[in-house]
Amino acid sequence: MSYSFSELDFIKPELGAEFTGEGTHFAVFSAHAEEVELCLFNEDGSEEVARLPLPKREGDVWSGYIAGLKPGTVYGYRAHGPYEPNAGHRFNPNKLLLDPYAKQVVGALEWDDALYGYRIGDPGEDLSFDERDSAPFMVKGVVQDPDFDWAGDQAIRRPWTETIIYEAHVRGMTMTHPGVPEDLRGTFMGMASDPIVEHLVDLGISAVELLPIQYFPDDRYLLEKGLRNYWGYQTLGFFAPQPRFLSGRAITEFKTMVKRFHAAGIEVIMDVVYNHTAEGSECGPTLSFRGLDNLSYYRLSPGDLRHTYDTTGTGNTVNIAHPMVLRMVLDSLRYWVGVMHVDGFRFDLASTLGRTRHIEFDREGTFFDAIRQDPILSGVKLIAEPWDVGDGGYQVGGFPYPFREWNDKYRDDVRRFWKGDGGLVAGLASRLAGSSEQFNHSDRGATSSVNLISAHDGFTLMDTVSYNDKHNEANGEENRDGHSDNHSDNMGAEGPTDDDGIRSARDRRRRNMIATLMLSQGVPMLLGGDELGNSQQGNNNAYCQDDEIGWTDWSGLDDPFLNFCKGAIAFRKAHPAFRQELFLTGEAAEDGTIEIAWYRPDGAVMDEEAWNDGDLRTLGLFLSKPANGEGADQLFLVCNAGGDCSVTLPEVNGITAWKRVLDTGAADDAFAVHPAESPAMVYGASIAAFEPAA
Repeated sequence: MSYSFSELDFIKPELGAEFTGEGTHFAVFSAHAEEVELCLFNEDGSEEVARLPLPKREGDVWSGYIAGLKPGTVYGYRAHGPYEPNAGHRFNPNKLLLDPYAKQVVGALEWDDALYGYRIGDPGEDLSFDERDSAPFMVKGVVQDPDFDWAGDQAIRRPWTETIIYEAHVRGMTMTHPGVPEDLRGTFMGMASDPIVEHLVDLGISAVELLPIQYFPDDRYLLEKGLRNYWGYQTLGFFAPQPRFLSGRAITEFKTMVKRFHAAGIEVIMDVVYNHTAEGSECGPTLSFRGLDNLSYYRLSPGDLRHTYDTTGTGNTVNIAHPMVLRMVLDSLRYWVGVMHVDGFRFDLASTLGRTRHIEFDREGTFFDAIRQDPILSGVKLIAEPWDVGDGGYQVGGFPYPFREWNDKYRDDVRRFWKGDGGLVAGLASRLAGSSEQFNHSDRGATSSVNLISAHDGFTLMDTVSYNDKHNEANGEENRDGHSDNHSDNMGAEGPTDDDGIRSARDRRRRNMIATLMLSQGVPMLLGGDELGNSQQGNNNAYCQDDEIGWTDWSGLDDPFLNFCKGAIAFRKAHPAFRQELFLTGEAAEDGTIEIAWYRPDGAVMDEEAWNDGDLRTLGLFLSKPANGEGADQLFLVCNAGGDCSVTLPEVNGITAWKRVLDTGAADDAFAVHPAESPAMVYGASIAAFEPAA
């Protein structure tokens, strides 16, 4: 079959490969290329059947239209231009390039030296030039038909005050679940299966946050060690679902999963990586962006354009300050919302996205402004990982509305308080109240903090109470990788134990941390598997463990703890006092009622001396929410990280008696009524919650 470009009688503004119904329009950005060729392949991508220079160039966008070319066509690009690394240019037409806008990727990236623009091992290193064709080893794009039956699907757009996030990995969540059909395990269809959806609904989850599902390859150095890129934080295709998560070849499987979650009332949030790509440093391979226009797509070192400028720790940084690169990111986000129907995004190393042309972080920067003015993106859930590894990269509390932020300060203070560290009552109070010192500014609400006890990066909840030290030997880096400061405590034995006393203490501490998470202002995020007692055998950096270490273990289901998690989530949902939209100040209202107050065990209000008491391990919190659609709600919490303690219950807002309604210490007098200004026993290492008695 012969191929040729033909004229369009209308303008196609979209980049990428767009099927018009009668043919396919191709468009790709490169400001510095001298020629861009479209390469067409046979169905399995093994043979190049045509190579056609794109005929049009306008505004640095190269384009062409082929009548009759249908969905399913496999393609890639080659870019001609200067190979001048010292000037930032690395064009090499011998390297087949993946379309940055490819909606589907086929084939497996086979690591070969031909994938590099320079000759591996040459004395000139990356200044040398490699003439081998990389196409036999490269993945390719596939033209897509966007049609899908979305009938009945509607965006949920649940308020942040009603949101409970569950962080999960598509493979990890499904690989060992006995109820998921074997042929669907590890796939989007496995995630959409009844056992997974029913588990999340029964648990009370409102949103699932998926670790990266955009196309990413396995790192060469991992494959050489017999490992693979499990987490997926090495994106190469910002528009394409990861092929290994498909049970077949149709990307509609992702849409089916989203539709299934929506039908169950669960939003879908994607963890996205726009701060860097899988091409690595200047010594990395030429797979897409580097070969199309290295000088535009990447930040390069000021004064030395041969080298990348790295604020991500991965070897490169996407040049989000460039308008066409920014457009690519925004187009990608809009595609996942508009075409794939996702409900929000968690931005990996989001501080990098806020860096200006001068590399400093700017909360009023172009990326944030573009998001805020966008009528589509400004209305979905936006979560920042508020740090990167560059100078000034730690920005917890520094992001603008409507972004929410992962709060590692919450994780650390809660872990340390329940571990028994001294001087933590003030830190715990801050976290329970929504971390106002970080987020109460610029009209941000009390849901700005995404609270977490654990996440994919670090110890699971079970490992937090089972290991003093990380055990990452399986990663092949002699246990040097991963954080060493985990604020964990094995409570008497490193790893699993048959000691009933230690096991009981671990169970109670896990209950305390889950209860704290669900009784705090902000947005709670639960790590998938924590409710099951899942362990990673002490590995706190399982990024390369696509095996039993990284997968969720369903075989040792911890039913009592799972039931406790369900109860804690239900308790949060039943009490609007834990789900405030605005930060509570502690100031009395005009009628004298109090919204928030802190108490010592003797019933006195916390004063400066108490806040600075390094030996104090017990803290009382009164919370109130006036009637506002849900009805008034008042509670008194006691967090006791010390020994058994007699706590005087306050008389506040006219409440004269309290009823114990939650107790992680399983107190004998649970649900008993206690008069105000009288003592109630709160057992050591436990949380107790009281409601006004009827």
